[in-house]
Amino acid sequence: MKHMHILVKGTLILTLSGFLTKIIGFIYRIFLSHTIGAQGMGIYQLIFPVQALCFALTVGGIQTAISRLVAAKAALEEEQSSRDIFLISTFLSVFTAILVSFFLYRHASWFALHILLEESCTPLLKIMALSLPMGAFHACVNGYYFARKKLSVPAAAQLLEQLARVGASYLVFLIWTDQGIPVTPLLAAVGLLSGELGAMVFSGLVIFRDYTKAHYQIRHMVSPFSDFKSVVCLSFPLTCNRLLVNLLHSIESVLIPGHLRLYGLDNASALSVYGVLTGMALPLIFFPCAITNAVSTVLLPSVAESQAVGNHQNIRKSIFLSVKCCLALGFSFTVFFYFFGDFLGLLLFQNEFAGTFIKTLSFICPCLYLSGTLGGILNGLGAVNQTLLLNVIGLGVRLLFVFFLIPVYGIMGYLWGLIVSELLVTVLSLFFLKSYF
Repeated sequence: MKHMHILVKGTLILTLSGFLTKIIGFIYRIFLSHTIGAQGMGIYQLIFPVQALCFALTVGGIQTAISRLVAAKAALEEEQSSRDIFLISTFLSVFTAILVSFFLYRHASWFALHILLEESCTPLLKIMALSLPMGAFHACVNGYYFARKKLSVPAAAQLLEQLARVGASYLVFLIWTDQGIPVTPLLAAVGLLSGELGAMVFSGLVIFRDYTKAHYQIRHMVSPFSDFKSVVCLSFPLTCNRLLVNLLHSIESVLIPGHLRLYGLDNASALSVYGVLTGMALPLIFFPCAITNAVSTVLLPSVAESQAVGNHQNIRKSIFLSVKCCLALGFSFTVFFYFFGDFLGLLLFQNEFAGTFIKTLSFICPCLYLSGTLGGILNGLGAVNQTLLLNVIGLGVRLLFVFFLIPVYGIMGYLWGLIVSELLVTVLSLFFLKSYF
């Protein structure tokens, strides 16, 4: 009963924070769509695969390792060791992020021209590069508090990050408008940097206070080399997993505008369609993920704790609860988005294509919401190989649709690929967890 109470409480905290963040973020996207336009949104969205690739390299696997190892240590009441793990992991992550940031900043123009095939992404990549160490530190602190089940800290950091992003962008917009400077996608990149800075400062103050109250002293580390080995052994395969997944996702994102041109669109139209899909329709479809992401985040350390003490009953209960809730949520939003997709596209974005995309993508909702939660459970169980396989299969299917269907059917070919890949990943996730049924 206590276990379920913690799960429900944690989920409610993160869900509330997630909804507030997504509401603010959604208003922000409407603001961006009106200020920088669909083509500007497309250019801005192009930098995110590179950002995801950088975060996968610097913190993706380490954050999960922190959550899993700290939760396991806390379950065994090894407080000193759990704090040691956080410090070692954070140093490794931030140091790597600084190196990646320096490299990306120096070679931003090459990445924009040869990887993203869009030279105007150069200044956006440079600004994004500066945010990488901040984001790495912030993510590590979140991983620590996820494991501690003190979910109000990452929830507050998430909300503060979004507020700082929107506030900075709006301030820059007012300044540029007043001075007659054209509004470009650079506006959104400045907001991105400001959000990461705000989250880093808040996270740093909170973790400093936490360690000070505990009278932690770094010279009393129990077994730093052993802990370092544990972090590397767990985070390395996870990092490789995320690197491969994000590399495939980056390839997918770069190929979509190119294959839309093969379909017959000019460059501006291809970027506009890509911007409508990734900057308008998909964020709306992902909006209810505030709930499922919260469930997934809470389940990861909880499942790791249950596994550490051999409590398989709690793991089974967690799986069944998440399946029921996610399917109910998914089917409800499938109906909602299908019947109101056209209306939402015109009301929110004044864009007819957005409504068409929302209606088509409504069918992925049950699988989309469920697969994310099941992925969190698999990560909590340390099923690294299965998670990698699922991600590669899902992205592989989507790439096939990009290569072969977009040149023939346009962007609708990609939407069909999203539906097929999410269905396949969900079925395979349930298969890998069948022993707990």
